[in-house]
Amino acid sequence: MPHKPITGIEQNLTLRALILCGVILFGFYLLEQQGYLSQALASDSSYISYFIISLYGFFSLHWLYLTKILTSAQKHIEQTHQLLLTVASGDILSRQGLIIINGTTIQPGIVADYVQDLLTKARQLSHNHADNSVDFIRLDQDILLEALSERLLATHAIGHFATDLLLKLGLVGTMVGFIIMLTPVAELKDYDPQVLQQLLAQMSGGMAVALFTTLAGLVTSTLLALQYQLLGTAATGFVDRLAVTVDILLIPLLNTKQWPADNAEHSTEKDSSEKDSTETSYI
Repeated sequence: MPHKPITGIEQNLTLRALILCGVILFGFYLLEQQGYLSQALASDSSYISYFIISLYGFFSLHWLYLTKILTSAQKHIEQTHQLLLTVASGDILSRQGLIIINGTTIQPGIVADYVQDLLTKARQLSHNHADNSVDFIRLDQDILLEALSERLLATHAIGHFATDLLLKLGLVGTMVGFIIMLTPVAELKDYDPQVLQQLLAQMSGGMAVALFTTLAGLVTSTLLALQYQLLGTAATGFVDRLAVTVDILLIPLLNTKQWPADNAEHSTEKDSSEKDSTETSYI
């Protein structure tokens, strides 16, 4: 049964990311309209809330950048899948570092690099078995697929770091707020009503810092975790799609490549011509 292509909103990760950003921005807009956001920022004398929100904005831009890259990779794997469905012998070429399938160039990126690595592996195996009597090349992509998954995880790992950082900054703000709140108590020497009134005002300011910075850290870390969860889910789907496409459509073509059993001289001449050529056919 042919693998159903990803279409519409399922494929357009950028669209889903923009929808999520729109919802988040609308939420911040409502908070500002009600005066809650301005009040929280104005009450934070430590300015930690400003720093938390600025960091959240920076990491959100980084998240959008990764989303754009992954969206391009999704489009490239769909293009590669459709081209491999109708591929014929000799129609997969490597020319000057570019992958060409059925005369169509796969744009440089994650998919092109992965296919290039796989074809390079197939070529090395073919050279190793050029003098042996073999009916096919036994090629697998386990190591390459694991390496790709690790690279994607490493790229997205900054999201986990950023989420934890925002939460920790919120806790730092809590500690700072309590220090601001309790410092005047240690300096209290007179129980004059005016002094006590000033003391309560300072304690209230410290409590406001503690609460608002904690709230800022919790909200921004939760939102950022949601954003990177969306990216991680899309990355998992992409790796799955790539594995299925290569396993079902590309590897069988490479595995059925026939090699001469008793013509070592012909194999040597063929290897030499491949080294001198800038264009290599893998099928």
